[in-house]
Amino acid sequence: MIKNYFLVAWRNLLNNKGYSAINIFGLAAGIAVAMVIALWVVHEYSYDRFMPDHDRLYRVQRNFDSNGDTLTFTTVSLKLADVLRNEIPEMEYVCETDWLGSHALKVGERKVVMNGGGVQDDFLKAFQFRLLQGDAASVFKDPFSIVLTETAAKALFGNENPLGKMVRLDNQHDLAVTGILEDLPTTSTFRFKYLYPFSFLDKTNDFVINNRKSGGFDGNAFQIFAKLRPDANVAQVAAKIAFVEKREKGNVNAEKSIVILQAMDRWHLFGEYRNGKEAGGFINYIRIFSSVGILVLLIACINFVNLTTARSEKRAREVGIRKAVGSRRRNLVFQFLAESLTLTFIALLCSFLIVALALPYFNRMTGAAVHIPLGDIRFWGITIVGVALTGITAGLKPAFYLSSFNPVKTLKGTVKIGTSATWSRKTLVVVQFTCSVVLVISTLVIYRQMQYAKNRPAGFETSRLMSSMLTEDMLKTKDALKQDLLQSGLVNHVSMASCPPADINWHTDLQDFPGKLPGETVEMGMVLTGDDYVNTMGMKLQGGRDFRAGLSDTLNVMLNEAAVKRLRLKDPLNSQIKWNDKWYRIVGVVKDALMVNPFRQADPTLFLKSYGNEMYLLYQLAPGVASHRAVEQLGAIFNRHNPAFPYVYEFVDEAYNNKFHQEMLTGRLSGIFAILAILISCLGLLGLAAYMAEQRTKEIGVRKVLGASIAQIWFLLSKDFIMLVLLSCLIASPIALYSLQRWLGQYDYRITLGPAVFLYATLLALIVTLLTISFQAIKAAMANPVRSLRSE
Repeated sequence: MIKNYFLVAWRNLLNNKGYSAINIFGLAAGIAVAMVIALWVVHEYSYDRFMPDHDRLYRVQRNFDSNGDTLTFTTVSLKLADVLRNEIPEMEYVCETDWLGSHALKVGERKVVMNGGGVQDDFLKAFQFRLLQGDAASVFKDPFSIVLTETAAKALFGNENPLGKMVRLDNQHDLAVTGILEDLPTTSTFRFKYLYPFSFLDKTNDFVINNRKSGGFDGNAFQIFAKLRPDANVAQVAAKIAFVEKREKGNVNAEKSIVILQAMDRWHLFGEYRNGKEAGGFINYIRIFSSVGILVLLIACINFVNLTTARSEKRAREVGIRKAVGSRRRNLVFQFLAESLTLTFIALLCSFLIVALALPYFNRMTGAAVHIPLGDIRFWGITIVGVALTGITAGLKPAFYLSSFNPVKTLKGTVKIGTSATWSRKTLVVVQFTCSVVLVISTLVIYRQMQYAKNRPAGFETSRLMSSMLTEDMLKTKDALKQDLLQSGLVNHVSMASCPPADINWHTDLQDFPGKLPGETVEMGMVLTGDDYVNTMGMKLQGGRDFRAGLSDTLNVMLNEAAVKRLRLKDPLNSQIKWNDKWYRIVGVVKDALMVNPFRQADPTLFLKSYGNEMYLLYQLAPGVASHRAVEQLGAIFNRHNPAFPYVYEFVDEAYNNKFHQEMLTGRLSGIFAILAILISCLGLLGLAAYMAEQRTKEIGVRKVLGASIAQIWFLLSKDFIMLVLLSCLIASPIALYSLQRWLGQYDYRITLGPAVFLYATLLALIVTLLTISFQAIKAAMANPVRSLRSE
């Protein structure tokens, strides 16, 4: 019996090739979109879950009370690590680390710059990355040791066994290789290529040494990770550690901080905090595209339902005959469900081809490593069950509708499709196009928001500005390096800073300033700079002056406009502020620059003259100098002053544009999915238009005999669809308005939603609709009426 169901289903598909092709392609496209998004969502959710005991691993963070606003920081102090390790027995391991940034590694003539850094000795016990050589209990016993990943080992040693051999770090120290790690999975939040013990920093890094000596909770410049014991209660541990910093009386930073934990499996998805609580992050994009996948699949299912029910009269006699010879309604329901499942599983096979072709492009766009897990039984189970449910859901209405026909009426040819069926079909078309128009409006708004933000003045030069990290060798000859760069004619300004031009990586608290309220705290960005910083960055001075060579700026600072506003300074020049137990005089005010987030207001920022704490060299190319020519010649200059390192540079405009990456990616993907949604909807319209033209063949013939023009026939067949699409646009507009206003609410700098975007989306939907149905409408209007009326 079941075999017969599917055999008949297959014959019906072959007998209606055109409609079957429309249904299969529409469903295949819908399933493919849903599958790609589902695979991507699973990939993103899998971040860090490969790690053994990931549910016991946490990052230690701080909630800081800034005048009633709670700010969350991942920067913590070494003292906090010692306190947690010594006083919280529920913590099995407590590991402090630096920020695992870029360093130069050298073996012989092989030189590479890779990310890595210092970690506490127990790091590889807590985070059980797979060691191919070496033992996690002993690899960091020697402070002058290093553990390499496979990639780093291959780059430095080729096919040689690196164990026991020496690696030169930053051209300053030689470290012995004590372990080889398997390359980290692509779903790891960590991105290091090598690790060395934190005890190495305790012996060689002045900043770490001084931080240890100061012994305060305010030395927040590090990271801490903790692994709880198997029997530990997370809530109890969180309560226990929350107020440990408040014991340090007189330290405002510590007294206003609460220590919190964030679970490892939430690091990737929940990176944003508001008022001390998780408030989203990458999870927002997961939710957006999950909804898009469901909508596109729903549109494809609506196509199937509409096309099947629309052709019900073609199956009416078949239903009548089956009922007349004894078929029960249950048998007919199973028959039509079998047809639905057959079509759905054919669509599934087609969708695999679409997904296989689309994934490489999708991975390049997203930077992910999504693939079809053909060897995973869970994938096949979920896919088959999901597609079966899709087929059954899409086929239920047609199955019950067709099986309800009266056999006497169908055999007499008097069965008529009721108004309820017609209205049901129209309702589904409206739902379908409403979803599509919402996606179109969203795509247009996202694009406008991105362009609006990208066209916003950055407040500093981005097109000709370059930066390079300073090494110890470069710092030793920094004045000569600066002079060589200026004399080359390739650059016209050179300066140094503690952070790259398109970021601020240090925030601090001011101790005092004019008009400070009792108990008030002020958190602001801190940038340590060299001479000529404002000109090099291409910033504009609102008043005062830049730091200049030959002037003693040891106790002078500059502020940006946002800082002046935050401190409520009416006449900032020559006013004094207190920081780090010293009073500084304000000698300059610069206009705000978007160094952190181009979608928000500029951070209040303090610029302090640096004497030895520079980390980045900034240089502005001279007008008219081609970038490729500059890179070749600048490389030669850098190699003279920094022979142990390859020339590594960054164009600031690229770094700045990267700040728009996630939003631009959202816009591109939304656009692609919106086009697919419209395409699937149009396939449904094409099928319905063909059906309606077929059903009204004789009516059209009579109208033409009576003198109706092609335009009148076209309008007759098109007007219903036009009205349905217009209704869809009316429904979609408030839905999109509500959703997009919430989305735009996360940006301080955003567009205002006006009627234009909704009118554009409506016009686009109408044009696409008319192009889709006009072919069938004009074809029917141009048909010879004699052929349609000759049997009358």
